[in-house]
Amino acid sequence: MTHATDIDARYALAKRVAQEAARRGMGYYQQRDDLIVEHKGGHRQDVVSMADRALEDYIRAELLAAFPDDGFLGEESGSIDLDARCLWVIDPIDGTACFVNGLHNWCVSIGMLLDGVPHIGAIADPNHNELFHGVRGQGAFVNDRPLRASEATHVREGLLGVGTFYARGTEHFIPFLTRLLGEGGMFLRNGSGALMTAYVAAGRLLGYYETLLKSWDCAAGLVLVAEAGGRSNNFLRGDGLLHGNPYLVACPGVYDQVAEMIGPMLDGDQVTPLQ
Repeated sequence: MTHATDIDARYALAKRVAQEAARRGMGYYQQRDDLIVEHKGGHRQDVVSMADRALEDYIRAELLAAFPDDGFLGEESGSIDLDARCLWVIDPIDGTACFVNGLHNWCVSIGMLLDGVPHIGAIADPNHNELFHGVRGQGAFVNDRPLRASEATHVREGLLGVGTFYARGTEHFIPFLTRLLGEGGMFLRNGSGALMTAYVAAGRLLGYYETLLKSWDCAAGLVLVAEAGGRSNNFLRGDGLLHGNPYLVACPGVYDQVAEMIGPMLDGDQVTPLQ
């Protein structure tokens, strides 16, 4: 059985490594004109730089040196021991397209699943000196301030984060935006799923919907949303861990309204909080 002290040690490690990786990432960011950048899968918004690989190597080495029996899933380097009770799921730079183009919407995301459930999350944003972090059952914070989802009850009361994956889901995206605008809602796409999820937990966004998201973009953020009183769809159902799924997180007062706008794209997810 994993003892509380082990969780505490992993939590402390996640925060430390996320912040150090973000610090190192800022060094690359300030010299981004010298980076080698590749476009993945034929989609210009899906890029990888030498910084992604260097930071993932650092994060992976630190986590597994401290806890060699844990599993690991990273966007760039693949997986080790996916059946481990404690599984780290990380994105070394979430928002790489923003990173390489000089925009400030990128972060380091480190999440840990315990028995398949998101349990620890740390999201480091060095451009704004913010560390979003939390543990299941212990609350969630930005730096030292507790996170709390918005108390809004209608989409017209704030901004909704949105995104789409070009290879799948675009046919559902424009109808969704039409419904959102028809209800008086406004939307934001900042290029980082991890940051938009953290902003939902912080009450800065009412919610965040993506037609297809990968687990390394949201494993950390799902902990924050749950601990901040928000709601999420059943993202990890089926092969969601490895291949992703449609994704919705939102404050309680607008979740059902947004889920109805999305309709069948959520594939019959149970509309329940992450417990």
